[in-house]
Amino acid sequence: MRTAVRRSVSGLPREFWWLWTSTLINRLGSFVSTFLALYLVVERGCSASFAGMVAALHGLGGVISSIGSGVLTDRLGRRPTLLVAQTSTAFSVALLGFMQHPAAIAAVAFVVGMASNASRPAVQAMMADLVAPQDRVRAFALNYWAINLGFAFSSLAAGLIAEHSYLIGFLAEGTMTLACAVLVFLKLPESRPEQAASGAAAAEPAVGMGTVLRDRRYMSVVGLSFLIALIFQQSSVALPVAMGGNGFSSSDYGMVIAVNGVLIVALQIPVTRFIEHRDPQRLLVLSALLAGYGFGLTAFAGSIAVYALTVCVWTVAEIVNSPTQMGLVVRLSPVHGRGRYQGVYTLSWSVAALVAPLAGGTVIDRFGAATLWAGCAVVGSVAAAGYWLLMRGLPAAGPVDGPVAAPEPERIAG
Repeated sequence: MRTAVRRSVSGLPREFWWLWTSTLINRLGSFVSTFLALYLVVERGCSASFAGMVAALHGLGGVISSIGSGVLTDRLGRRPTLLVAQTSTAFSVALLGFMQHPAAIAAVAFVVGMASNASRPAVQAMMADLVAPQDRVRAFALNYWAINLGFAFSSLAAGLIAEHSYLIGFLAEGTMTLACAVLVFLKLPESRPEQAASGAAAAEPAVGMGTVLRDRRYMSVVGLSFLIALIFQQSSVALPVAMGGNGFSSSDYGMVIAVNGVLIVALQIPVTRFIEHRDPQRLLVLSALLAGYGFGLTAFAGSIAVYALTVCVWTVAEIVNSPTQMGLVVRLSPVHGRGRYQGVYTLSWSVAALVAPLAGGTVIDRFGAATLWAGCAVVGSVAAAGYWLLMRGLPAAGPVDGPVAAPEPERIAG
């Protein structure tokens, strides 16, 4: 075990570990997203529909900032974008705890959604800048592991904090996010590759949002990411609704969904060691099928044990898909356009977070939960076929070619 852990963490630059630490601290302090709905309904006496609207506004803010922060990441740099995003998040989250009027709560929640999501393209672009191509899948997996470890802790701590004071939760998250900004300011240098002054730079096409949108292969990846995200997002809304309809309690759902976090924390690093140098086409096809049919098996669940088994299946898909797909995103992104490319990729998950609850609820209401789970299997099959077709012509040597932050694009697809 010690040898496996040492091999998993060795060879990565010091700057990566400071960025990883910032991610972990940020997720350790993610209290508000856990208890926001409960805070609005219980503490503020708001209706469930208003709580849903606030959650939607929070998500909408993330959708809008995905593109803007991607552009800023390329133009201003990774470090300034991170500092602005994390500082804005810290103060807006703290401010949200003092808001009384429903309109003010909704407006500040929208700002929090924008600010908190704005750091993602910068983090992902900086990670791609800092880490050698052959180590990127492992680096993204370690970062994803930190996200889930931090979120598991914050979810437990949020309940304890809420019992004493919701305001403490808002202020604690603001303080920890501000600590992330301080860490970035003190420990992380700017990693944005400099444009070369030679003729090679003149030969490199300028990267704008139009470049991303015209990149057909990359936009196909974004579309497939959206389909995968639609499937995984069913775990937060459709799954508890379906379990409730079958007579299970919220605590039953809590036990079932906890399997997801436990497995990710336990298996992400060893599984990544197994898959990091394997064919990404096969891994993405396999993960899409496991995701779709993992949720599809939920149609046959009638006990806590079977529900937990289905979670095990699609959690393995999540463990495989996340670092592999992030490696593909970086592989298809030109060096000097990583921020924009990462922003559009982040957008696929932000939009899915808005669409999935509406689509899942509508399908359950009109056609029943079994139809939704069958639909997940169909979507997973479509995504698997899409990954297989998309990557047929992609050179196998792409992920490990070229230096870190090379001045030429790694690949501009389409």
